[in-house]
Amino acid sequence: MGPDETGTGAVTVRRGVPAGAERRAAELYWDAFGRKLGPALNPPDKAVPFLAAHLNADRAVCALLDGQLVGLAGYQLGGRSLTGGSASAVLRTYGHLRGLHRLALLALFERHPAPGQLVMDGIAVDPGTRGRGIGTLLLEEVAAVAAEQDCREIRLDVIDTNPRARALYERRGFTAVRTEHTPYLRGLLGFGAATTMRRPVGANGPRGLHTP
Repeated sequence: MGPDETGTGAVTVRRGVPAGAERRAAELYWDAFGRKLGPALNPPDKAVPFLAAHLNADRAVCALLDGQLVGLAGYQLGGRSLTGGSASAVLRTYGHLRGLHRLALLALFERHPAPGQLVMDGIAVDPGTRGRGIGTLLLEEVAAVAAEQDCREIRLDVIDTNPRARALYERRGFTAVRTEHTPYLRGLLGFGAATTMRRPVGANGPRGLHTP
């Protein structure tokens, strides 16, 4: 869906990446997080196919508009997250010499859940459909997954260059608990701080948000 196509139907949310939509999911994910992941996975013509080939489709909730994937949120649970790919897969795709460097960068983004936690991998929404409450729908569906899995808490990290996402999380009941400043990485990764936010399972943000 292009920047001038907003769709006219209702937004629906489902669990899992629909079969055949892996490439589209990877494109959305890269559009949202490519700036952060670029140093580890660039160029895009390698990164997007790599992400598509190694998605764990059952670790996402997705938003569909007129049958097209327009948003997704990934999460970690049971030792698996939305974005997969073993070390050997990285080395096969990027070569051993460059691959080792990329593995070191990817390790910087690893976040492991504590007992009773579900860790979110972030929300990606098609720019042409923003403002329809899709991020909120995705976030609350992840919260439902967490409740069903008997998790006590949802945790996520948001970088300092993404104030739009942080504002959404705060509106939906997340509280900042720690900020890690890494100014030495700003030139390499494009951000210099990441804030950890948490929300108890069962907590809700303001009522009344909906999609048209």
